Amino acid sequence: MIRFENVGMRYGMGPEVLRDVSFHLAPGSFHFLTGPSGAGKTSLLKLMFLATRPSRGLITMFGEDVATLPRAQLPALRRRIGVVFQEFRMLDHLTTYENVALPLKIQGRREDTYRADVEELLAWVGLGDRMNAKPPTLSGGEKQRAAIARAVVAQPDLLLADEPTGNVDPDMGQRLLRLFIELNRLGTSVLIATHDRALVEAARAPELVLRNGGLTIRG
Repeated sequence: MIRFENVGMRYGMGPEVLRDVSFHLAPGSFHFLTGPSGAGKTSLLKLMFLATRPSRGLITMFGEDVATLPRAQLPALRRRIGVVFQEFRMLDHLTTYENVALPLKIQGRREDTYRADVEELLAWVGLGDRMNAKPPTLSGGEKQRAAIARAVVAQPDLLLADEPTGNVDPDMGQRLLRLFIELNRLGTSVLIATHDRALVEAARAPELVLRNGGLTIRG
């Protein structure tokens, strides 16, 4: 499904933040992305979300060469990817329910076909009583949980999560991990960037370890 071959990435004329990164994620796989702060984890996720392109090397996503893919085809590819950003990216004029349901609305589905599923998911992440609240009234942890619900609601082919448990307590972190594992069981490939060793040890999944711009695989 996803293949990186000798990928390098730099911002502008600066030094490479990723160097000769190679790995393969099979369909339905579950991995963690770990490494110290500044190792390049967020940069790697940006490449996978097609927010930027590599300075060299080959990236293949869902059978498409990212480097040569016409820009007009990128939105369709991105719709196959769910992303949990550190900055949440909630739309302040929409309610929590509307933010979470947005990927389904974009797909053109009628609300009566998904409302019950969205409400159930919001209850699962502890936001059942905050469905009608708007993002400015939510705490950081509540925004984090809403962002996770939005990323998984459409059961994407690939889920990318950048520090998804950074703003929640340990019990909710383990609950969210179970959500990711269940999504993976339904066929979604999952890659979670995290510093949370308890999360990694609970899932016992392989790790992509970034250090000084280079990548190794553990487990």
